[in-house]
This record gives sequence, C-alpha cells and structure tokens, in this order.
Amino acid sequence: MSLELVVFTGLQASGKTTFYRKQFAATHVHVSKDLWPNARKKEERQRRLIGEHLRAGRSVVVDNTNPTPVEREPLLAIGRELGAHVVSYAFVTTVEDALRRNATREGSARIEDVGIYSVAKRLVLPTEAEGFDRRFEVRLSDDGLVVTTVPPV
Repeated sequence: MSLELVVFTGLQASGKTTFYRKQFAATHVHVSKDLWPNARKKEERQRRLIGEHLRAGRSVVVDNTNPTPVEREPLLAIGRELGAHVVSYAFVTTVEDALRRNATREGSARIEDVGIYSVAKRLVLPTEAEGFDRRFEVRLSDDGLVVTTVPPV
C-alpha cells in the first residue's frame, strides 16, 4: 500500500470516527482535534502530527469536520509535499440526522446542537478542483455505511 493522507469532511455525528475504526484503524494513524479538547493551537498541532507520521512512512486519516476548501487546502499541501496519495471521504447526511445521532451520544462526545448548525452553514463537499487523487462519499443507511466513488468530471 502506498502512503496515504485521508481527509474526512462532514458534520459532527455523521459517522466519521466510526468509519475510521471500521475501515482504517489497522492501517492508518488517527489524527483528530477531538483528541486534544483543551489544547491551544490545534491546527498547528494537527499539521505537525500529520507531517511527522507521513515522514515516518505511516498513512494518516484526518478525522475532523474540514468543512471548507480553505480548511482542507493546507492538508492537501502537506500530503502532496510529502508524496502521499491524498483521498477525500465526504460524509453526506442531513442536519436532522446528525442532531438525532448527536442526541444519543454521552458525555464529552455529545456536542451542543449549535456546533452542528455552525458547521452545516459552512459545509462545502470536496470537489475535483481541490486536487484529491480520489474522492468518496459515505452515507448512513439502515444497513450501515454505504461508500460510493465520486468519478472525475
């Protein structure tokens, strides 16, 4: 397997971390700002960790909302600079479904609803123009998570 930087995009409670555990935990390092709730300079720390892991030859999944192209661009730049195959997984869900799933979370895993609304207002799904090597969309269904490849235009 070649070196990979996987960038998740989607609302909170859209299945990103569960998907990581099922699909990538055995092969990719998990980098998420949620792992450092009290840290300052989270963005800087995230970029440093991504670079360290890729330089060491370890593939990485960035498990955050990453709602806009501006927020994803530095991640793609790091991946490109370090020779990684950069892949997007967009988690497509409605605000209502995210709110419903969030309501079932416990403790610090549950966020204020306003956080979901805030990300939803800014959310722009990744496009071909951003330069990902491959793009996928992930949707929750009654049977679990369904992944589809987004073909180039």
